Amino acid sequence: MAKGEGAESVSSTGLLQPTILKEEFIRPNKRESKEKLSICSKVCYAIGGAPYQITGCALGFFLQIYLLDVAQLDPFYASIILFVGRAWDAVTDPLVGFFISKTRWSRFGRLMPWIIFSTPFAVTSYLLIWFVPNISQGLVMWYLFFYCVFQTLVTCFHVPYSALTMFISREQSERDSATAYRMTVEVLGTVLGTAVQGQIVGKVQTPCIPDPPLPDIVNSSSVAWEELNVTHDTGSIMDTRNAYMIAAGVIGGIYILCAIILYAGVREKRESSELQSAEQGSFFEGLKLVMKHGPYIKLIAGFLFTSLAFMLLEGNFALFCTYTLGFRNEFQNILLAIMLSATLTIPFWQWFLTRFGKKTAVYIGISSATPFLILVVTMESNLIITYVVAVAAGMSVAAAFLLPWSMLPDVIDDFNLQYPDSGGHEAIFFSFYVFFTKFASGVSLGISTLSLDFAGYKTRGCSQPEEVNLTLKMLVSVAPVILIILGLLLFKLYPIDEEKRRKNKKALQELRDEESNSSTESDSTELGSIV
Repeated sequence: MAKGEGAESVSSTGLLQPTILKEEFIRPNKRESKEKLSICSKVCYAIGGAPYQITGCALGFFLQIYLLDVAQLDPFYASIILFVGRAWDAVTDPLVGFFISKTRWSRFGRLMPWIIFSTPFAVTSYLLIWFVPNISQGLVMWYLFFYCVFQTLVTCFHVPYSALTMFISREQSERDSATAYRMTVEVLGTVLGTAVQGQIVGKVQTPCIPDPPLPDIVNSSSVAWEELNVTHDTGSIMDTRNAYMIAAGVIGGIYILCAIILYAGVREKRESSELQSAEQGSFFEGLKLVMKHGPYIKLIAGFLFTSLAFMLLEGNFALFCTYTLGFRNEFQNILLAIMLSATLTIPFWQWFLTRFGKKTAVYIGISSATPFLILVVTMESNLIITYVVAVAAGMSVAAAFLLPWSMLPDVIDDFNLQYPDSGGHEAIFFSFYVFFTKFASGVSLGISTLSLDFAGYKTRGCSQPEEVNLTLKMLVSVAPVILIILGLLLFKLYPIDEEKRRKNKKALQELRDEESNSSTESDSTELGSIV
């Protein structure tokens, strides 16, 4: 029936001319290979990266101090929540990557349904993280449960979104350009997350418990003094809790809006990543091949250490500004200065990596933070110097944001050249990169919060013992500098330089042109047989 109808249609219109075959089958393939993404598509794609960064920034900068000083959890239990939540977040990345690899293509794509359907549940669980329930027991389980639930759901958003990079265009230059748009918006997202969370919460001064007025006060009087302050500050604590909930509501609304824009403005292109001859193998076969790919292992090893450095800085910086530097009412503005600086320098680093290469950008961009991290802990507390350090650190944060996501597509292209018959493993590359960094950050944050407990951290204290201040200096300066140095040494082993990238791009284009010509000849032969 189908063949008969096709023959009748062709016969009635006289489509037996070779020029028609050329127009219908050859020209679209050539046009498709040179197709460029519109600015609108790049912007919509980039906006999709904002929710992960907005929520991640708010949690990264504020969750630790929220659990300690607002929810008033013991530092030991806070460390458990932070560690288990980040570790679970790491585990969910390869799991989600596995399920995505098993997801069939639909008219909405293979990745987009994950993004859309996870959004409302992620926003709900995010709101409950910042809510203090009126329960005497089970508070630790409350935060642990909803923190893990949110991390699972945001992973269902972010892993497919990250893999979407490979399905928006075949052109490496277009993917790099879209990545630059994405990184700019994601850093803007961190600015927005810092501004919303910091400025709303900063309007309400979190009450603290001062030390007793007399050093030789007896224990019973000390308890009475603390109870008096707690009673006096009950209203202030409620105002602080309400401020955190308002900030969470604003961020949740932004999350939903960004997901809608991403869905409306971006379409997956199945043929953009996979070679036409590639057949998708099993998840475990793909995982084995990915983990054997040398450039990938060396890339994630280098970024594992550098990402860990900035995560340590992020997780402890609010406490460092509040207690060690004494800027209790300024720390949210200092965080905002870091993120604004990072946002403004993203275009510079995109130009720099295009002009001088990605490896050079890694060495210069990430290492530029080390002298300022050392300066902020060696000099006396000074607000102006702190802002200068914040701006300089933001420049390095921008490079740390941009470069991993700009270099991962190069590794995937190299993999596709080595294994042209094995396709559909993009989600594995992205999910396991995120897995390693998140798991390591969970360990580091758990250990750092636990170390504060051992140092004698006082919940809601107006000041902290000298041991706590020394520990915070180690966590925001010494440890990050060591990790950055180790990461940059590992980058020396990364084999894909600019010359290698150009060769890979040319080889991939030749393969696709060859397959396109083969497909055109096959389609022409099939049409001839139908006629």
